[in-house]
Amino acid sequence: MASDNPLHDRLDDDDYPAYTMGRAAEMLGTTPAFLRAIGEARLITPLRSEGGHRRYSRYQLRIAARARELVDQGTPIEAACRIVILEDQLEEAQRINAEYRRAAGEATARPGPV
Repeated sequence: MASDNPLHDRLDDDDYPAYTMGRAAEMLGTTPAFLRAIGEARLITPLRSEGGHRRYSRYQLRIAARARELVDQGTPIEAACRIVILEDQLEEAQRINAEYRRAAGEATARPGPV
C-alpha cells in the first residue's frame, strides 16, 4: 500500500534530490563550500529547485562522503574527486561484468537445439 503514495516512493529513491545544501553539509559534517567545490570538480551535479537552490540525493551524499574521507586523509580535492569517479566506474564495470557472466552461465546451462 505504501507504493501507492508518490511521496513515499520518492523518499525511497536514492536519486531523488531530497536534501538542501545546508542539510547535506550538516549530514556530511562539512561546509557548503566543500559541496560547491566537488560540484565544480564535476564529482556530483546537484539538481536545482524551482528557486535555483541546490538539492542533493542520497546517492550524491554517499559519493560526497567518500570524497570527504579522502580529503580528510590529505588527498587534494581534485584528486579525491577523480579517485571517487574511478571507483564508481570500476564498481559499475564489475556489476555489468557479473551480469554478463550470469547470462553466459544461464545460456550454457540451457540445452541447445538437437
